[in-house]
Amino acid sequence: MVKQFDAASWRESLLSRARFDLSRFAAERAAVAEICERVRTEGDAALHDLGRRFEGWAPAAGESFEVALERESERIDAADRDALEFAAGRIREFHEHQRPMQSEGGSLRLLTRPVGSAGLYAPGGRAAYPSTVLMAAIPARVAGVERVVLATPPRADGTIPPAILAAARIAGVDAIYRVGGAQAIAALAYGTETIPRVDVVAGPGNIYVTLAKREVFGAVGVDGIAGPTEVVVLADGGARPDFVAADLAAQLEHDPMAWGVLVTDSDRLAARAVEELEDLLRDLERAQIIRQANCCVILVSDMDEALRVVDDFAPEHLLIVAADAESLSTRVRNAGAIFVGPYATVPLGDYTAGPNHTLPTGGAARYASPLGVHTFLKRTSVLNLSRGDLRHLRDATVRLAALEGLGAHAHAVDVRLE
Repeated sequence: MVKQFDAASWRESLLSRARFDLSRFAAERAAVAEICERVRTEGDAALHDLGRRFEGWAPAAGESFEVALERESERIDAADRDALEFAAGRIREFHEHQRPMQSEGGSLRLLTRPVGSAGLYAPGGRAAYPSTVLMAAIPARVAGVERVVLATPPRADGTIPPAILAAARIAGVDAIYRVGGAQAIAALAYGTETIPRVDVVAGPGNIYVTLAKREVFGAVGVDGIAGPTEVVVLADGGARPDFVAADLAAQLEHDPMAWGVLVTDSDRLAARAVEELEDLLRDLERAQIIRQANCCVILVSDMDEALRVVDDFAPEHLLIVAADAESLSTRVRNAGAIFVGPYATVPLGDYTAGPNHTLPTGGAARYASPLGVHTFLKRTSVLNLSRGDLRHLRDATVRLAALEGLGAHAHAVDVRLE
């Protein structure tokens, strides 16, 4: 199950360079393109047909894709509601600090405003992910988005898990639509007779959801193109092997395509962590999924080499368990979220710590950021220029216009000074 490398053999391995290659999904891409085009051109009729085909449910006559939040969301245990409220409070508090400072006054300034509407996606079907609802909807509300809606797959009887509905109410979602998969993303992007189009689509999903976000980008903004979840544990010889194994398993249980990587300068820790993981798998319900996933150990010569491996991998989650963990964390350039110390286990970030759990994957942490308030903001430049400004800028502007062969550009400047 566990593949072993040193730093050199890891760099040479195909695994280090092709973690999530969408070009491998040609058949799925073609299917998604067809689904999106059908929703764009046929609207609700396509949603009804695709809902029956993929989810086994579509609204009957007199029913709607929309579900009533008020009635259904009360049907969860009080302790579950308390946990959702607790998590929501911490998520809201963290994201409040992301509100941007406005650039006010002056002849040149930058306005930052929320998008008008956001469409969120929460995976569903056999499992419910209310934490995803909180992580997507709360930043949108903090950003000031006027209309926030959620799409999620219904169960075979057309119902939505009460935990999803409760999370939606807590987070301030305006409407929930019982639509899943690529067709949900297309409906949010293009709009249908009953589902208004939005300005930004955000939230994780399976390969069809991911490909659909790529397909509709341009018609709508998207938060990113997400791949399978991943964790890198950077540890020295002082780390507890059972802690390391537990964090690897916690991410690997998500998906047979998930990644769990231990980078260490201790061959003893490497061997003990693998042993602990094997022992752990005897008792885990999702052991078979973990065994199918990508689990690697990379043995490095020292922490400098370890950091080079980490930055090249650019992991979604990075857990650092080392004597100088805080110092090492400041030297990391590429990671979606960094968890520092033996008690900062990644599941705390998934649910209750506060920072967002929707993070760049597949190496995207080299250039992308976690989902946050900024996902739902846009910026507008304002240029309030006087005749004096025009005179000051005229010569260089006309010169550059001539350099590019754009005479009308130069004329638009000169005509104002005649």
